[in-house]
Amino acid sequence: MIEASRIEFFARAGAATVYEAHDRVGDIDPALRAIVRGLAIAGPAFCVRCEPGDNLALHHAVAEAAPGDVIVLSGDGVACGYLGDILAEAAASRGIAGVVVDGFVRDAAELNRMRFPVWARGLAIRGATKIHPGEIGQPVHCGGVRIAPGDLVVADDDGACAVPAADIGRVFEATGRRLAQEVEMRERLRQGALTLDLLDLRKYLSPVDAAQPR
Repeated sequence: MIEASRIEFFARAGAATVYEAHDRVGDIDPALRAIVRGLAIAGPAFCVRCEPGDNLALHHAVAEAAPGDVIVLSGDGVACGYLGDILAEAAASRGIAGVVVDGFVRDAAELNRMRFPVWARGLAIRGATKIHPGEIGQPVHCGGVRIAPGDLVVADDDGACAVPAADIGRVFEATGRRLAQEVEMRERLRQGALTLDLLDLRKYLSPVDAAQPR
């Protein structure tokens, strides 16, 4: 269980900041993009493995996931609509925070009208079958990242990342420090400082290029 205040904090911080605070690990393949732009979510992972081209397990997951969960689906990248407007409506009505699909979805216009958070490899009109049970509640690989139930998932327009449950406390603290440092850095930049100096980058330049500006 992740505290509600921490979930809200991670969503506000954003996927890129959480990824940086997590020592630059856990970034999900950037090919998985936001289908509905302008949304940011965070929450515990509810893991689903669908048989290629079949979404019965996703129907099962929508029935079993708790409010606030982020459904993470491994579909082997198959070009079919694992999720469409009907399943999204069902998920939204149950308070599910969003769905991250290593595969494709459809009904983009309706998903945007609903403003339901979905990340996927793209859109595909081919329908999914509904005959193979797949698996829910077990670790999956999504976008090259192993994600277990209860791990933190953060997603926004930049993409998505995951943090193992055991690391959430540490990453929470690191994210807070990073946000504070960014506030200070922005203020110093407004006062005329350079990123070359604030980030100690001159040491990587040639001696001539690294000379302080006159």
